Amino acid sequence: MAVPKGKTSKQRRNKRRASSYRLNKVTVSECSNCHSPKVPHRVCPVCGYYNGRQVIEVKEAE
Repeated sequence: MAVPKGKTSKQRRNKRRASSYRLNKVTVSECSNCHSPKVPHRVCPVCGYYNGRQVIEVKEAE
């Protein structure tokens, strides 16, 4: 059975744990209806379309 040769310090342990702690890039796709950027698998906030059909009514800005 494998046994550690010495105690792992708190700093070394925390450096290993924090190596994957970072912000991920936001994935952006193009709306097929109005070609504005949107988050994938979400309703387009500009036109209200999802998967080729209108899902929500979007109010026009005055």
